[in-house]
Amino acid sequence: MTMNLFSIFDPSTLYFVNNWVSGVLWMIFIPLMFWVVGGRLSVVYMYVMSYMLKEFKPLLLKSSFSLLVILSVFVFILVNNVLGLFPYVFCASSHMSFTLSLGAGIWVSLMIYSWGNNLSNQLIHLIPQGTSALLMPFMVLVETISNIIRPITLSIRLCANMIAGHLLITLLSMALMTSTFITISLVATGMTALMVLEIAVAFIQAYVFGMLITLYTSEMSS
Repeated sequence: MTMNLFSIFDPSTLYFVNNWVSGVLWMIFIPLMFWVVGGRLSVVYMYVMSYMLKEFKPLLLKSSFSLLVILSVFVFILVNNVLGLFPYVFCASSHMSFTLSLGAGIWVSLMIYSWGNNLSNQLIHLIPQGTSALLMPFMVLVETISNIIRPITLSIRLCANMIAGHLLITLLSMALMTSTFITISLVATGMTALMVLEIAVAFIQAYVFGMLITLYTSEMSS
């Protein structure tokens, strides 16, 4: 049994033996538009993809080929976030091993690509224009640290936001079981509002993750 509140985020919890299966369930929701007639899911999927393409494409004029990867990561995170709101489904995106692996993998790929193709531009980015000679070593150190911590900030931002919402839902659900008949309606209303908020957070976090990757890719390819 779960011994504390945070055990719901432990991958080895007894009730979630197959918890990491949620990491591959997103493939079930991919529309089969190439061999079946498109339904409502296909329409929603194409609308979301066209909107995200319009958002990301102006930022990647020099490396538009990377949009395929960015949109795939967006869909991957979005579906995992939404699936984590279902009962007895482990939210993979609320665990650091998931988010750090995703963020670090993308960051390393971008660094290899940028240092291999735009080495001179990457060195120029370490020293902002107009920096005095006295501050150049300090600015190089600051810019280097800011580049190194990017995968960590990406991972913590996604993980922390998903954990916070799930903890609040868990707390309210525990209060619902012990609440009286008078307060049960208030707690249920709060849980409903929080669930709607978490659905919005699931979309926002996927969008923020994709947007930050787009900005990093644009910076490293320029």
